[in-house]
Amino acid sequence: MKIEVFSDFTCPFCYIGKRELERAIDLAGYSGQVEIEYKTHQIGPHTPKEDAPTLYDGMAAKFNSTLKEVKEITEGIAMRAEEVGLRYNFEDMKTAHTEKAHRLAKWTKQFGKESVYTEELMRGYFTEGKDLNDDRFLLKVIENLDLDVEIAKGVLASNDFGEALDRDRYDAQQLGVQSVPFFVFENRYGIKGAEPTEVFVRTLHQAAEIAGIQPILKMVGDGEAICADGECKL
Repeated sequence: MKIEVFSDFTCPFCYIGKRELERAIDLAGYSGQVEIEYKTHQIGPHTPKEDAPTLYDGMAAKFNSTLKEVKEITEGIAMRAEEVGLRYNFEDMKTAHTEKAHRLAKWTKQFGKESVYTEELMRGYFTEGKDLNDDRFLLKVIENLDLDVEIAKGVLASNDFGEALDRDRYDAQQLGVQSVPFFVFENRYGIKGAEPTEVFVRTLHQAAEIAGIQPILKMVGDGEAICADGECKL
């Protein structure tokens, strides 16, 4: 089953939606049968690439809001994140221009590591306050993935994989994607936003019919109180 995920590394609902999808895949019994492809969709394309403001200051300026109003908004988002086991650290977050991070993601894709790269960037940004404008952090992730840091430096210093980002933007336009996260299942069903797990489970089953796959039997319980080989035991 093919799922395309339009997202950005600094989108709080994208990380939440990622967790909802992962949980749904496990619950629905499709672990190991799903191919996830990440698609670029920058939510802050005009964010400074250097000396970017804090998340609070950036939101206050963008929405013409007070710091108190911004914190109330992020408190609600943090509560939603906790529902899927994520603890957001808004106090230490900075805004970021994610173009370089996305180009580097495209580079990791050829090694089958785009998914774990995405997880590391989102975890670092939302829970540890890492700066996605900082090449040192991006390269540390690359090192942790056992990929060539020197080649990654060249990707960051160039416009390599810029065309791949352009193709993602074109795909988003064709599908009418205007906000993220946005999930496309088998090019037939779409989910906009970090919907509850049951919405993802239902859509997974629908897409599985198109893909011609069946859920894998998932054992639950402790396997006690059974009869076997002519003997029953508790």
